[in-house]
Amino acid sequence: MIIVMEMGATESQVNHVVSLLREMGLREHIIVGTERTVVAALGDDRAKDKDKLENAPGVEKVMPVLAPYKMASREVKKERTVVALGGSLGGSVGGKKVALIAGPCSVEDRSQLLEIAHAVKEAGATGLRGGAFKPRTSPYAFQGLGEKGLQILAQAREKTGLAVVTEVMSIEQVPLVCQYADVLQVGARNMQNYNLLWAVGEQKKPVLLKRGLSATLEEFLLAAEYIMSRGNSNVMLCERGIRTFEKYCRNTLPLAIVPEVHRISHLPIVVDPSQGTGHAHLVPDMCKAAVACGADGLIVEVHNDPEHALTDGAQSVTPQSLKATMASLKRIAAAIDRDI
Repeated sequence: MIIVMEMGATESQVNHVVSLLREMGLREHIIVGTERTVVAALGDDRAKDKDKLENAPGVEKVMPVLAPYKMASREVKKERTVVALGGSLGGSVGGKKVALIAGPCSVEDRSQLLEIAHAVKEAGATGLRGGAFKPRTSPYAFQGLGEKGLQILAQAREKTGLAVVTEVMSIEQVPLVCQYADVLQVGARNMQNYNLLWAVGEQKKPVLLKRGLSATLEEFLLAAEYIMSRGNSNVMLCERGIRTFEKYCRNTLPLAIVPEVHRISHLPIVVDPSQGTGHAHLVPDMCKAAVACGADGLIVEVHNDPEHALTDGAQSVTPQSLKATMASLKRIAAAIDRDI
């Protein structure tokens, strides 16, 4: 349920509505729009007294939210959410400019990461991706450098100004990753790790939430709801491909999700064409398709020596390939009244 305040409603009137909600045993989420303030009532529907709220001073109307994801729904917030990435370059996701987050699948060593970081910045990136902790299918595969990898990412940020985007795999890792990262990434395997979603929801860092390998759109948005219900509204969705019967690509990248998310949610959506295809030769064209269909950002795996990458070299493009792709992306973005 949402309480739409009248245009010009005072702060004391909004606070009075909040007090009423708390008396009912509910929690509030205040959304300040360009014209009106909306208060979302969170909690047991049986405790919601619509009549009492409608009679409160400054209330224009009280409306039910039909979508199961209350805070992520376009019903609650009409304006698109714009999430600041951090770093000194001032990048954001969700505005007119299509954001580029790029870097290696995993942090391997300092010289490797710094070389790639400078290259992706030159190509136009505002965010640097790189895994310090790696969720690998095999327990014998490279698991990442841990805190050392986080320290290298922070050094790259100091040198380039790029915002650091890196994955957190467990509740225990959250405080440590928060010390170094600008954006907390929740990977596909953890999309329904609800305790972890709550933990990142209690942080002030933006969250990049990747879609689960077999998750529906509704499940995806409900996972975002877990984060937002803890107070963190700076959530970016990330489509990274789903598992299907196809074998020519690692995952199937369903780009129809981008305009559908824009229709039903105010959250920005980023596309990962590297995980979404698993093949470097497919990445440039899927970047183009993602921008054309309205993606708010791209997150691309880039490596200076893909043949010798410790993780996911087959889907990593070179800095030269990324730079060439950006020229095409700029023309596509301009055609749909956006920048990149």
